[in-house]
Amino acid sequence: MFHKEGYKIISVTLVLFLGINVASYVAIQNDEWQIAIFSITLIFLILILQFFRNPKRKTKVDDHTVVAPVDGKVVVIEEVFEKEHFNDNRLQVSIFMSPINVHVTRHPINGDVVLSKYHPGKYLVAWHPKASEENERTTVVVKNSGIEVLYRQIAGALAKRIVNYAKEGEKVVQGSDSGFIKFGSRVDVFLPIGTEINVTLDQKVKGGESIIANV
Repeated sequence: MFHKEGYKIISVTLVLFLGINVASYVAIQNDEWQIAIFSITLIFLILILQFFRNPKRKTKVDDHTVVAPVDGKVVVIEEVFEKEHFNDNRLQVSIFMSPINVHVTRHPINGDVVLSKYHPGKYLVAWHPKASEENERTTVVVKNSGIEVLYRQIAGALAKRIVNYAKEGEKVVQGSDSGFIKFGSRVDVFLPIGTEINVTLDQKVKGGESIIANV
């Protein structure tokens, strides 16, 4: 199953794959070169298909948990000052996605979207300390009766497009699609001080399934 954001790129890649290999078969009368060209284009096609895969996730919907919004590795757990929305100290949990991770962003909690904002910016490497404030990014805040969570999609050096589906005023379900980041990046999650964190540094998590905090 593939994400809708990849339909166009997958279609173009398939056409190129077929065109290049048909052309090589007609123009190059050398089996070794034909095999090499086929192998290279096949690897590229597989990478594109893998990047846009959208596996079904079984989210255990629970108002007392915060699930990982994306697949990846936990690279930051620290107390920071969040100045865009809360203007106070928060616990930040950052998840880094490599190009081979699933890049679907999912809502970490149930609730109402109270903020959804796009920020143009730079394309520093995703683990750069200033990436959270200077890179292209989107900020989404979801609130329910138990907790208010801010999560930020951040473009990396390779990511050139962030897609955000969250709309202010709508109700969202934990684990449902919130957006998509093309070609590698990270997501920062900001939680209230005192929240019980359920992950550790370098831990790998699955979006929509791994519980990163308990409310």
